Amino acid sequence: MIKIAICDDEPNIRHYLAALIQKQCVSHETEVAEYASLREYLSRGAGTDLLFLDIEMPQEPDGFREAESEHTAQSLPRNGMELARRIRDTDAFLQPLIIFVTGYEKYVYDAFDVDAFQYLLKPVDEQRFSEVFARAVERILAKQSRQPDTRSLLIQSAHRNKTVPLDSIYYIESRNHKVILHLKEGLFSYYARIGELEDELTDQFFRIHKGYLINLSYVDSYSRTEVELTNGERLLISRYKYADFVKAYLRFVKGRLADE
Repeated sequence: MIKIAICDDEPNIRHYLAALIQKQCVSHETEVAEYASLREYLSRGAGTDLLFLDIEMPQEPDGFREAESEHTAQSLPRNGMELARRIRDTDAFLQPLIIFVTGYEKYVYDAFDVDAFQYLLKPVDEQRFSEVFARAVERILAKQSRQPDTRSLLIQSAHRNKTVPLDSIYYIESRNHKVILHLKEGLFSYYARIGELEDELTDQFFRIHKGYLINLSYVDSYSRTEVELTNGERLLISRYKYADFVKAYLRFVKGRLADE
């Protein structure tokens, strides 16, 4: 499975690229998600293998309003290039290949600074797209062939059974005798003990607080008081957990780099 994201505020461009991808991927299983703003990608785009990214596009979806909009605007990247820099600055394991799709040639040199895979100019030529996309898929498949199979969390409850890939979980929260999985696609809660999940998921997750078990793949930055995840959420870290967290995180990153 190759997970592809198209982040562009123009619906016709998103649909056109999605159609080209579908036309090219006759022999590969793909999952394509479209995002109309930088906020949407940051909140739901984790785990992407290939990102088609516009450069000059809005931070927020059209018509979006939030009570803390000024603070939110400061924390969001200002454009696609800044989003790419933020992606490259993180130590998260699965960084996507980035292909810029833009109508402006002036950014071509900036694209090299963020290790972009390629740079496509609008209107996108189908033949050019085909060549670039084929090479991107080849690189992604080569990388995936060197990675272990994605592990999953099997949830068994009174009403339903559910299999959740670990790479879809940002973090797990404990609240009122339940655990809440904070997933890329939303929230899922069920009755369980966070301590038991901590023991089960010890390789990829770390308990930074009695109420939070975080996925080390999605750590964006941290301080002595909090951890910021790649989806923008900030979680308190216990002062008693900080030293062990740093050791576990560095060990995790080194292990992932060795697998590559």
